[in-house]
Amino acid sequence: MTQELIDLRNSILENRYADALAIVDELEGMSKQAIIRNIQSFVKILLIHLIKNQIEKRLTNSWATSIRNSVMEIKRLNLKENKKSYYINADEWEILILEEVIEEAIANASEEVLNGAYNQFQLAEIVSKTDLLQTSFKFLNLTYEHSAKTLPNAIAEVLIQLPGGENWINRKG
Repeated sequence: MTQELIDLRNSILENRYADALAIVDELEGMSKQAIIRNIQSFVKILLIHLIKNQIEKRLTNSWATSIRNSVMEIKRLNLKENKKSYYINADEWEILILEEVIEEAIANASEEVLNGAYNQFQLAEIVSKTDLLQTSFKFLNLTYEHSAKTLPNAIAEVLIQLPGGENWINRKG
């Protein structure tokens, strides 16, 4: 990025405004891609914990915390600076998850689910991707429906609905 800034400065100083605008567009694209990669990382963490929950039928404090933190960060990162539009719109999550994130999430979750009882191929056979998508959409949709202030409570309401969610909220076994 440093070279792009040097080129931008030189283009402006040399009155090559078309070149300068092209560099600005390139920098904007690089920034957007970095933000989307960050969002993908948090979506992957969300999926890993939802996979563990789906298979193990329980919800631990650390899983709930990871899910909450992931959803909160996705909200923060996804909202553009104008506070009116998003990098990833609500109707684009399925493509992002299915094409770019889910297989890696399953592979990573295989190391943790039931202490690594399944390899990634076995886990991929067991996981209901349909249920996983539906549950992840419940959390992701909250990021469009709630402010940062109300989002933690909304997340908790969905967490309670997960397998083991009632025990988690009541702090039982």
